[in-house]
Amino acid sequence: MSHPTAADRKATLPTIDALELLDVARAVAAEAGALAADMRSTGISVQSTKSNQLDIVTQADTAVEALIRERLTSARPVDGFLGEETGETAGASGITWIVDPIDGTVNYLYGSPYYAVSIAATVQEGNGRRTSLAGCVHAPALSVTYTAAIGHPARLDDRPVLVNAKVPLEKALVSTGIPYDLAQRARVLETIAALTPRIRDLRLVGAASLEICGVAEGRTDAHFQRGLPAWDYAAAALIAAQAGADVRGASGGPPGNELLLIADRQLADELDPLLV
Repeated sequence: MSHPTAADRKATLPTIDALELLDVARAVAAEAGALAADMRSTGISVQSTKSNQLDIVTQADTAVEALIRERLTSARPVDGFLGEETGETAGASGITWIVDPIDGTVNYLYGSPYYAVSIAATVQEGNGRRTSLAGCVHAPALSVTYTAAIGHPARLDDRPVLVNAKVPLEKALVSTGIPYDLAQRARVLETIAALTPRIRDLRLVGAASLEICGVAEGRTDAHFQRGLPAWDYAAAALIAAQAGADVRGASGGPPGNELLLIADRQLADELDPLLV
């Protein structure tokens, strides 16, 4: 996913009503979150696994994604769709919706409230990268909704949010996540071990979209993570960017599976060389 500057966006993106897309995302996320919460209250078990035994799918993941796909297809029939559970379907409008029906599935399975529905409307630019135009992260068990559209402030419910600015490294509260890919875990744990003596503290919530939104609202100062697919951050990274965060990947490039780093630019510059 690419998150260029506001000037770059205006110069390269087609004329699209991002707020209209956001209205769709918000409405669908609310309905999807209600379904997820209802299914959790009646009991959930592991339905299958994906990359390994840690990467689980519950009945709710598939049911919630089916609902989201149905609602988006009804509202925007010529748009594309990319969902964590059902893959990608091409569209004709230039818009592709990137969806994580339940981010934080393990939290959800165990009854933790830290899970969310994540929905982003994206467009593919000439460089082949997708740029998020509108995004919604809705956490039904926490009763909070984060939203943003390009050219508009990021919001927590109806309140604009901003990242914490100019936080020095030694006072930074940083969040991260442990990847499902076992081959990447040792590297991440080495990074954590090297980083923790140099920062204020570290947090692991287990839901990337909510951790990224935590940076957007100033609940933490930075988030870094490896091994994240686009559906985990397509909406949340836009929300953080519209709240003033710098969104980058490895070596200052675009975010991707190798690395996602989100913080105020000054702090991101300090963290970047430490995330080796």
